[in-house]
Amino acid sequence: MRKRLGMITPSSNSVLEPVTSAMLHGVPDVTAHFSRFRVTEIALDTAALNQFDASVMLPAADLLADAKVDAIAWNGTSASWLGIGRDRSLCEAITAHTSVPATTSTLACIDAARALGAERVGLVSPYTDDVQRRIGDVWTTEGIVPHAERHLGLRDNFSFGEVPPATIADMIRAVAADGADAIAILCTNLDGAALAASLERELNIAVLDSVAVTLWRTLALAGGYVTPLASWGRIFQIPAVNK
Repeated sequence: MRKRLGMITPSSNSVLEPVTSAMLHGVPDVTAHFSRFRVTEIALDTAALNQFDASVMLPAADLLADAKVDAIAWNGTSASWLGIGRDRSLCEAITAHTSVPATTSTLACIDAARALGAERVGLVSPYTDDVQRRIGDVWTTEGIVPHAERHLGLRDNFSFGEVPPATIADMIRAVAADGADAIAILCTNLDGAALAASLERELNIAVLDSVAVTLWRTLALAGGYVTPLASWGRIFQIPAVNK
């Protein structure tokens, strides 16, 4: 049975759409559909935080519902610094508005780490020092204390998508060397999904790319589980549990 997945997308993100489409290439009867709202920078000042107000995100969800999608994901990691409660409330609001089940990238990342039983989770991101510290605090409240991290100190969201995959791979190797047993690439505008499977083999750890785990979680929410996606990382060998 055909499944349609709706993805709420930051306006300046140039990675998640082509990567999601590449992951679904050759997967029959699953399609991804995208709706944007304006996001241009990641920071902790009021203007940057207000980009993620539900009032500007819900219209994007409403437009996706017009395509009769089976599940909707906020394909962004903002709750990692705003607080996990923001995403839980957003999902409730999306479902109330559209009658479609919803998830987010941050919730998917946390679910994936738990599903794998990871005990020493590392974080790789493009963000600034203060954002990365806030992420560590927020994840800790969920019982996942970051074991190690690397970040690039960037603020402009478009610039995240220009980071070479080799740079992302080097960051992952550095966090793995610090003893992590799972690493989250925490940003849906970092081009890391295609690295996951090969680095998992090289380093013998789980690599949880934000775009990949969002797809993993959204598929489950839509009632589908597609085993061919296992070539994109070991998380796809584990069914997500709907809650």
